[in-house]
Amino acid sequence: MSDLISARKRLSVVLWITAFHSFCVGVGLVIQIPDVMRFFGYTMCTESFFPAQGGVFHIVMAVGYALAGYNPQSYRCLASFSVFVKAAATLFLLVYYFFFKSIWSVLVSGIGDGILMALIWVTLHTYRKASESEFK
Repeated sequence: MSDLISARKRLSVVLWITAFHSFCVGVGLVIQIPDVMRFFGYTMCTESFFPAQGGVFHIVMAVGYALAGYNPQSYRCLASFSVFVKAAATLFLLVYYFFFKSIWSVLVSGIGDGILMALIWVTLHTYRKASESEFK
């Protein structure tokens, strides 16, 4: 039983960290403070709709990560979906950096999303194994 509880806690912590990260990125994209955007390597966007839309998407995803972190058993499908989302984000960000525009924060974000994807996958896999052995 303690293996299951500790595996659930590790998964929950990783998902809450992912939710916090996504929420912060989302808020940053919605408010788009010019000095902050320049620091991260972006030029001023004359039309703020699409960055703001991306910010809202990040905030919505943060809710999904938080739900999965709050109750991994009930929202196990969201935890699995989180692996897919982070894999897609990693691929997109790295392709964008290497083939379109080399913005340092895009590369760092791609690496960070890849790390989060791996952490979610590992902790989810551990949690699944612990919950399967609990019911044998």
